[in-house]
Amino acid sequence: MKNKKLFLIIGLIIVLVLGIMFSVYEFILLPSISLKGKNPTIVKYESKYVEKGYSAKYLGKDISKDVIVSGKVNGKKLGEYKIKYKVGKGIFSKTVIRKVLVKDLEKPKMNITKDDVYVCPGSDFVPEKIIATDNYDKKVKTTYYFNNNEKTEVTYQATDSSGNTTVITKKVLYEDKEAPKIEVIGGEEMYIQLGAIYDDPGVKVTDNCDGEIKDVKREGSWDANKLGDYTLTYTAVDKAGNKATATRRVIVSNGVIYLTFDDGPNSGTTNVILDILKEEGVKATFFVTNNGPDELIKREYDEGHTVALHTATHDYSIIYSSDEAYFNDLYSVQNRVKRITGYESKIIRFPGGASNTISRRYNSGIMSRLTKEVVNRGFKYYDWNVSSGDAGSTTQASGVYSNVVNSLRHDRVNMVLMHDIKSYTRDAIRDIIRYGKNNGYRFEKITMDTEMITQRVNN
Repeated sequence: MKNKKLFLIIGLIIVLVLGIMFSVYEFILLPSISLKGKNPTIVKYESKYVEKGYSAKYLGKDISKDVIVSGKVNGKKLGEYKIKYKVGKGIFSKTVIRKVLVKDLEKPKMNITKDDVYVCPGSDFVPEKIIATDNYDKKVKTTYYFNNNEKTEVTYQATDSSGNTTVITKKVLYEDKEAPKIEVIGGEEMYIQLGAIYDDPGVKVTDNCDGEIKDVKREGSWDANKLGDYTLTYTAVDKAGNKATATRRVIVSNGVIYLTFDDGPNSGTTNVILDILKEEGVKATFFVTNNGPDELIKREYDEGHTVALHTATHDYSIIYSSDEAYFNDLYSVQNRVKRITGYESKIIRFPGGASNTISRRYNSGIMSRLTKEVVNRGFKYYDWNVSSGDAGSTTQASGVYSNVVNSLRHDRVNMVLMHDIKSYTRDAIRDIIRYGKNNGYRFEKITMDTEMITQRVNN
């Protein structure tokens, strides 16, 4: 028994001596490494790990520069990583490990606002569809729940795979706070021709709680026989007393548009313009030359447009060399039209217009004489007061469109100059027509009863 106690005492002494020797070895003979920052270190997902720093000493001397650091951290992958710090050699070396935890710390985002929810009285609450996104998870667990039996408070929740949770709580109020919605049928501006019959198409009213509302009050009136700008006001009230109003302008106008085309016909443009005019139900006037195919002139006439006369040659030096030369040119194109259509047209447009000055180069005063003589011979001539600019100022369909629509006026006749040989005019014509229709203009073709639109004669 005494021997056992003796062995036990000796064993304890040996352990104590070894511990002392190890402590001496570790704290005196081994270098030391101290890590700065927390261990373990947490790195946010998709962030870069930044070394927090360290220091090392041996026998009181700073040997930090001798520390060897190894290990990598992938900030784009969740998990635990190890950074190893080692200094010294062999049994006189020291190693310290830093744990780095890459974690998803970001909460999911939800499309739910914090605004109170209004539910129609007597209706059941319908939860909003939750759309949740997360910086890490493609799919996020979402749910909602009521916080009381009366269902007057609802909570929406989204939780990602890392346990990050977003919670939005809002009140549920069983009240109708939304005003009806009024749709003004036909648009908020309505143009009508002077003297035309106008039946107001009214409005359509819908309400979030009451459905369609038929009882709508209209205030205001119009006089279709008097030019003017009239306002109609529509008022609708739902069962909860929410009121909505809307207005419509009714503009009574006398605007007319004459679409006129010079220098044709031309394959590839005139035929397309004729297609558009037919589709839109609009008649126009074509001031033709001796160029282009006969069949297009025939088609213009057969489809009810006015085939008018421009020039046979469009050569100013020939046309305006003398009065006789002008009429020779005019009768040439008149004969062509009659040969094709059987119709003797007497509606004309001078090359360059009655106001042209280029004729001065060839014959002084010729335009003053011709403007009188054509009328004496039974013709009527037409200039323009709206220019599309397609003969020089623009080569784009958008430019043709802008030039025309920005020059239209409701208080006059609008005689529009265009050229059916231009592709950009072809491409703009449908939009010009639709603008006119939507803004209360009517379209007409020139006839012998149409009042002449003339410019000042400058030669």
